[in-house]
Amino acid sequence: MKIILSQQNYHIGNFESNTHKIIEAIKSAKTKNADLIVFSEMSICGYPARDFVDFSDFINKCYQSIDVIKEYADDIAVIVGAPDRNPVKEGKDLFNAAFFLYNKQIQNVAHKTCLPTYDVFDEYRYFEPAYNWNVIEFKGKKIALTICEDIWNLGDNPLYRICPMDILMSQQPDVMINISASPFDYTHIEDRKAVIKANVLKYKLPLIYCNAVGSQTEIVFDGASLVFDKDANLCHQLPQFKEDIAEVILNDNGTIESAVIEPALTGPVEQLDTLYYVPSLNISQVHDAIILGIRDYFFKMKFTKAIIGSSGGIDSAVTLALACKALGKENVRAILMPSEFSTSHSVKDAEQLSKNLGNPYDIISIKNIYDQFIQDLEPYFKNLPFSIAEENIQSRTRGNLLMALANKFGYILLNTSNKSELATGYGTLYGDMAGGLGVIGDCYKTQVYELAKFINIEKEIIPLNIITKAPSAELRHEQKDSDSLPEYDILDKILYQYIEKVKGPNEIKAQGFDAALVDRILSMVNKNEYKRNQFCPIIRVSPKAFGVGRRVPIVANYLN
Repeated sequence: MKIILSQQNYHIGNFESNTHKIIEAIKSAKTKNADLIVFSEMSICGYPARDFVDFSDFINKCYQSIDVIKEYADDIAVIVGAPDRNPVKEGKDLFNAAFFLYNKQIQNVAHKTCLPTYDVFDEYRYFEPAYNWNVIEFKGKKIALTICEDIWNLGDNPLYRICPMDILMSQQPDVMINISASPFDYTHIEDRKAVIKANVLKYKLPLIYCNAVGSQTEIVFDGASLVFDKDANLCHQLPQFKEDIAEVILNDNGTIESAVIEPALTGPVEQLDTLYYVPSLNISQVHDAIILGIRDYFFKMKFTKAIIGSSGGIDSAVTLALACKALGKENVRAILMPSEFSTSHSVKDAEQLSKNLGNPYDIISIKNIYDQFIQDLEPYFKNLPFSIAEENIQSRTRGNLLMALANKFGYILLNTSNKSELATGYGTLYGDMAGGLGVIGDCYKTQVYELAKFINIEKEIIPLNIITKAPSAELRHEQKDSDSLPEYDILDKILYQYIEKVKGPNEIKAQGFDAALVDRILSMVNKNEYKRNQFCPIIRVSPKAFGVGRRVPIVANYLN
């Protein structure tokens, strides 16, 4: 049996585009004399559709698309993902489903059993778990068809009571096929591979795994679809962050006809546990994920041009370089906005960066605007000493200038805040926290430096002085980030333990960190939730990003 694995980038709610893309892939598969073509989870409507699935019209359009696609499933079978209505009154109204199309008919529908409701997932809000489990018989083979999380319920502490494959094994399947929308993070590709391999080792069956690719607002899907033979040898691995296909030949004896990319391990399969923060971990993947996140956000929203406040610091430099790579240098405008507190080398560094990248830039001094603010507020400030109020005036002035230019010329403002700043509240609402998309908001400061080094791997794009100088907001004379924050190499390790690893204060202190410093940092994180709650979407690259995947109260007293 020849099976085509089709890894595609879908657009949520764009039924015409998604349907066209699927049909074109089916036509191509027919020219290869394929018996079956497999698409990813929720391929019809895009994933995650979230509350769109509450609209009957949205679900109707899903079925209409399936009706169009099934006409092309004549002498080839097609597996696509879409919501399916639940005819039973009790329970949720929908299933997360995989439709098996053949002979221009819906021959079978498999429903998802394990509905993730954690981090960025909220499936039990919308879907009912499967009621029954049956293999699909096709051309002499029995297919165990599952959806994403259904193969993740392994290990000593399973999250769900029912494991679909345990039930399906009683029907003696020949092959496992899993359609998925598994998001990227910089630890997940190894975890994912380990889980899939663990399924193969447990059930002694080949597994064909089709994952989605593309960015949906903050969530990046990296593809990296996989095929393992029954002996747990990796036979196919599609690339990350781009569309592609694989031709899989499933022999009568259950073997996969392919060269082995990666042989099976002889010992037990263990998932990657990044207990300790490693800023350089998979930094090339983080780079590529952010590029895809920017590119898809603009393309799918029909935006074309970006604007960035370029300060001569590391964060704006990395953001600008990534944006130019994603959108084209001619489509990214940098605005340098020096004040009396800006150092001359910062302006020169920012200018040199834009010259290296070749993007357009302008210099707008904020001194006159700032001076006018201070003059008009002088009667009310009552000669009180310079404070954060004056600092924030500068930041909000810059935010206003950027948004004015964005509104006038149709730019989207890209935010340059990093995760260390967002975690500790080291930023100004409506100032440097303004923007339509947070580019590096899921990268700690030390990761931003690693990204800068990666961007410069072939030649110096980001001026060396930007990378080597002490970071500063330059909102007062001789200011440095270390005046307000611990050194980043310590701060980021503590933040990682609290945010990504969900460790409490005593657990973090037991790792050797200073007790007073841990208490101070955790208090800063919790006190500044109100700022993050007003922040723009952040491209997710970590196991726990700020945004929809991390939900904590604003008004609370825990660790404050």
